[in-house]
Parts: sequence; C-alpha cells; structure tokens
Amino acid sequence: MPRYFFNTRIGDELIVDPDGEDLRNPDRAWEVARQMILEVVKSEGAQPALMEAVIEVTDDDGEIVLEFPFTEALLDIPDESATRH
Repeated sequence: MPRYFFNTRIGDELIVDPDGEDLRNPDRAWEVARQMILEVVKSEGAQPALMEAVIEVTDDDGEIVLEFPFTEALLDIPDESATRH
C-alpha cells in the first residue's frame, strides 16, 4: 500500500509530515486531506493565514500527488442544521 505525506504550506512556511499514512490510492489521500483541513479549521477557526494554506500530499519519492487548498475543503460543506427526512 502506498504511503502519503500530508505537508501543510502556509505562506512560505512548510510544515512537514514526517510519518505519512498508508492509504490505498490518491482518492483516499484526497479524502484524508479534506478531513484534516476541516478539523484544523474547526479547532483553529477560519483565520486569514489558514484560508491561504494548502496541504501538499506527496508520495514516498517526495513527488506532489495533489495540492488541496484549505478554501476548497470548505466548499460544499453539508449544512448540519438542516432537517433531513
């Protein structure tokens, strides 16, 4: 199973994920990145610096598999207050 690393870029600063996570494919890495972003925004709030941040998902070779802007993760969030039938 491939290993993916979830590095966070905020401006010129890169916060490196030293451990990574074994995931079945890039689609699953996308899901994990989105969930990570939602958790950070939930705990830290929508600070301006965070709204410009990006998670760079890399593979074992250090190649970027995907770049996930924090703002993109906030699009299409289901409204939890809506009544469901």
